[in-house]
Amino acid sequence: MIGQISGTLVYKHPPQLMVDVGGVAYELEAPMTAFYELSEVGERVSLFTHLAIRDDAHLLFGFADLQQRDVFRVLLKISGVGPRVALALLSGLTADDLAACVAAGDIAQLTRVPGIGRKTAERLVIELRDRLETVAGVGPDSSRSTLTPQQDAVSALMALGYRETEASRAVRAVEVDGVPPVETLIREALKGLSRETP
Repeated sequence: MIGQISGTLVYKHPPQLMVDVGGVAYELEAPMTAFYELSEVGERVSLFTHLAIRDDAHLLFGFADLQQRDVFRVLLKISGVGPRVALALLSGLTADDLAACVAAGDIAQLTRVPGIGRKTAERLVIELRDRLETVAGVGPDSSRSTLTPQQDAVSALMALGYRETEASRAVRAVEVDGVPPVETLIREALKGLSRETP
């Protein structure tokens, strides 16, 4: 079992990425919440991994932290939830947000995730209630988001239709003192993006 890889980030295009480890490049898939944590291409990266072995392929999935990977593994144990659906869930929701949805029985929020229908959402609420408690640090009482204001701002810009590279560059270009609120970052980044538009 491959539990973690560290190396040079060669390529990233959600959900795929490639990491060169001592001359051997590993192809992985990762949720969007992990992409927010990634370095730039050419820089060093370290990811926790889950290896799924099928008859026709060995699939490697990468995660920013152990909590994210553990939640992914819990999701795989739910009937009807495979790696693609689990990735979609962790791309649309943080681990804590997912736990909050499950605790509140928020079917509507779960069905907003692409690929999650009402029946799957109902099954998730029923089957995850007890299982998520086994994952350290996950729960409705945990921090609501593990993302920084910059990552939240990038996510919001991508939801508005900007590419990840554009959004990241615009957010990094914002000059503010201290830890800025997400709203400030988004507003200033949008100003910068509008100046770039011919």
